[in-house]
Amino acid sequence: MASMNNVTLMGNLTRDPSIRSLNSGTQVSDFGLAINETYKNRDGESETKTCFIDTVAWGAQAKACHEHLAKGSLVVVEGSLQLDQWETDKGEKRSKHKIKANRVHFIQSRANGASSAKADDQQDDNPPF
Repeated sequence: MASMNNVTLMGNLTRDPSIRSLNSGTQVSDFGLAINETYKNRDGESETKTCFIDTVAWGAQAKACHEHLAKGSLVVVEGSLQLDQWETDKGEKRSKHKIKANRVHFIQSRANGASSAKADDQQDDNPPF
């Protein structure tokens, strides 16, 4: 059976990107993304719904996100949907979806508030800026 897992989202960061290094030396950055959907309700009034989703970036892209993005930055994230599943200390099963970023396009970064720089397919020894 054929399948495809490809997601493209544009939204604002809900928090500054965190960064950590794995034992292998690979850097990982986590940040939240808020995606707003505006529509008209039955009365013709404009309403907005916000979808919040956690996002993870790896390698040089993780480092670039940590260095150049901040809470409120506008980004476009291309990646795939992942399901994290775990069990609490009380034995309760939990799960949540998140985006594994393949590319993060910086639409508005912390440096100048209106950057169009991107962190596309960067290698660890080739910084994006």
